[in-house]
Amino acid sequence: MAKGNQKRAGGRPRAQSLLEHYRPIEGVVDEMVDASGNPRPAWQSFIGALDDLGAEALGQRFARADQYLRDAGVYYRVYDKAGANEREWPLAHVPLLIDEKEWAEISAGLVQRADLFETMLADIYGPNRLIEKGILPAGLIAASPEYLRPVVGVRPASGHFLHMVAFELGRGPDGRWWVLGDRTQAPSGAGFALENRVATTRALSDIYGELHVHRLAGFFRRFRDALNGMAKDSGGRVAILTPGPLNETYYEHAYIARYLGIMLLEGEDLTVSGGRLMVRTVSGLMPIGVLWRRLDAAFADPLELKPDSQIGTPGLVEAIRRGTVSAVNGLGSGLAETRALLSFLPRIARELHGEELKLPNIATWWCGQQAERDHVLANIDRMVVGPALSTRLAFEDDGATRLGSALSAGERAELIARIEA
Repeated sequence: MAKGNQKRAGGRPRAQSLLEHYRPIEGVVDEMVDASGNPRPAWQSFIGALDDLGAEALGQRFARADQYLRDAGVYYRVYDKAGANEREWPLAHVPLLIDEKEWAEISAGLVQRADLFETMLADIYGPNRLIEKGILPAGLIAASPEYLRPVVGVRPASGHFLHMVAFELGRGPDGRWWVLGDRTQAPSGAGFALENRVATTRALSDIYGELHVHRLAGFFRRFRDALNGMAKDSGGRVAILTPGPLNETYYEHAYIARYLGIMLLEGEDLTVSGGRLMVRTVSGLMPIGVLWRRLDAAFADPLELKPDSQIGTPGLVEAIRRGTVSAVNGLGSGLAETRALLSFLPRIARELHGEELKLPNIATWWCGQQAERDHVLANIDRMVVGPALSTRLAFEDDGATRLGSALSAGERAELIARIEA
């Protein structure tokens, strides 16, 4: 994020050469330029600074950023029909700039949303007033694979289900920001964001300094301090629980562990003894007080959750139940990612916090309700229809989500029959 509307000393407030052949896509809000093709206020100094460098120097700087990522070995793993492949992390050389005032509005909306999810999860796994009052359908919650019955009634030792959350955002045609999806299970991306910042700072350090770009180090420092504070209260250590090197984002797990100076463990490194989670070391068993899990909760404990899991630790749920270890995020928190819950969030916000959502999510209707189902069927050509219990974004669903306007007559009839079934 950068403070907008600043002019670079000795530079031009806008750059003609870089934008000379740039044309925004018609009907789509362009982040960099306005409807007249002029750089938006937050971009003026940045574009001017890039133009002052010249094409050759700019290319050299971008190459320097790419070389850093290659030297650092930044990658992510992709699983497809051909198997597993490691791919270099793609770097966008020109970052997205958000004006400080606009970011303050976005931030306030996301903080509100995170607080709402925390309160909602505490209710669902606790007194269940939302279901009792008919605000949330019991059938929807009970059917979700992310609803973990073994942790019902278990209050997290830290007092919170959520410690880190992430959100998928998009800007609508009217320029307004919308929430496309929520990440409450085991959010990825923070480590990659930090590596992106390191790489682009190597290329544009002077420009970032002049624009007063907000630093990321403070966030990681505060998060590390929060984890250490929880561990101190429990008398144990902090560790990251990873599924292992074959996970798509294993590089990030290892990178964050090194950056924050905490242990990186797999399920087989841990055991539960006397109701406490312990790590096996050459000096014997040592207690773990905070476990930042980077695997889905269902795989965390084969005794009480997914019995065929080979990456969890038997007895972990019991240790959490006894309050001897804090899970980050709490087991069962992935429930908040359920796509159908988006249709109930506005009412939940009014019920739990007495306020409207500051950042709206995409309009969603759950077809398990008659009125909503009738609305979807009457407007199916304008709808995107997908699995209610999915926790994935529509474009990640591998064909499970369908665009009503793109269906053939036969596909449309089949989809309607499935909805009405």
